[in-house]
Amino acid sequence: MLQLITAEYLYKHHPGASEGELTQTRSSMVNTNTLADLAEQLDLGSYLYLGKGIARGGGRSLKSLLANAFEALLGAVFLDAGYDAAYHYYLNRYRALPEPAQDENFKGRLQQVAQERFGQTPVYESEGAKVGSKREYTSVVFAGAEPLGTGHGATKQEAEQEAAHAALESLVGALKPVTAIKPPRTTRTRARRGSRQPSRNAKSDTAPAAEPPPESGVPLAVLPPADQAENTPAPLPSRQFGAPIE
Repeated sequence: MLQLITAEYLYKHHPGASEGELTQTRSSMVNTNTLADLAEQLDLGSYLYLGKGIARGGGRSLKSLLANAFEALLGAVFLDAGYDAAYHYYLNRYRALPEPAQDENFKGRLQQVAQERFGQTPVYESEGAKVGSKREYTSVVFAGAEPLGTGHGATKQEAEQEAAHAALESLVGALKPVTAIKPPRTTRTRARRGSRQPSRNAKSDTAPAAEPPPESGVPLAVLPPADQAENTPAPLPSRQFGAPIE
């Protein structure tokens, strides 16, 4: 549902954008941090049904769970009120964010850089280990035999994103966050009081433009006099309607 909403928005409001710009903007609008911020505005974390272990470990503030909860809420809006209601509900909530959403899809950006420089797709090797009462993942990204970056996180996805971020910093230097273009608010312009448009029936003070001279057409054939009509040979029969030729 969320992918459909963002695809329709980009198609309508950014028809001239390039493929890369559309990909970056869509990723910024649907990334985990953006959806988690929308869920925190609604306090969805307090309504999640969690196990005792993950609840004690801070699962109600985990961004991945909050993002999934907001997607589930958007699906409920769609089932209850239809697609148009879900479309406008998401865009209105997105406009209400205090700061522009940042694109943190480092894996996608690293894939583009790695294919341009090395001609290979990055490969991630991740392992999880229990640290105290929590589980921590470590991920290493490769583009060939040499490792490009290492990351850690509470989930496998977070560890891979951090590893991709570290690899991008080593390859292209400091990264500038890519901000999504927020949907513009539609405003209606009202005409000022007292200003009226001229009536269609009102006469104009300016003289009408002179009509252009008629174009010269094909000269018409002149019929012969009556006394010469008898000596004029008859025209050949036409084949337009299938008349036989003698």
